[in-house]
Amino acid sequence: MTKAVEEIQRHTIAVLVDNESGVLARVIGLFSGRGYNIESLTVAEVDSHDKLSRITIVTSGTAMIIEQIKNQLRRLVPVHKVHDLTIEGPHVARELALIKVVAGGEKRVESLRIADIFRARAIDSTNESFVFEVVGSTEKVDAFINLMEPLGLADVSRTGVVAIARGPNPI
Repeated sequence: MTKAVEEIQRHTIAVLVDNESGVLARVIGLFSGRGYNIESLTVAEVDSHDKLSRITIVTSGTAMIIEQIKNQLRRLVPVHKVHDLTIEGPHVARELALIKVVAGGEKRVESLRIADIFRARAIDSTNESFVFEVVGSTEKVDAFINLMEPLGLADVSRTGVVAIARGPNPI
């Protein structure tokens, strides 16, 4: 008999925390100390009055690992709420990337055509290069970057995923 292999799933987790020194280090320490990978991490203050920040983490693991991560996050002292947006219902997730392409001639024209298809904006231009801004799902950003590689991809800067639940209820 062979044991069934559990499927690795990708989850987006939103964590509401106190906006104070050392909180991010504790969250990251939880992941690194247990060997969990963080695929994307964004942090921003979301309530200046109550001094709260939102940490959005994209991670992967089996269902059991994801549950362990959420339970351990809930036990951290500065954590107020933990929401697994992947399973709690519809949500919107986006990433922003700046992509520099150095190209001339037909490659330059082709990079502009592809940017138009992806609704990417040229936010900087010189005679030798473009910097494109693309916003969308991680898969969309990855696809755009892959298409720019043969055209002269020179540099990439990405924000990481930000996500929020759809509908009237806050996370």
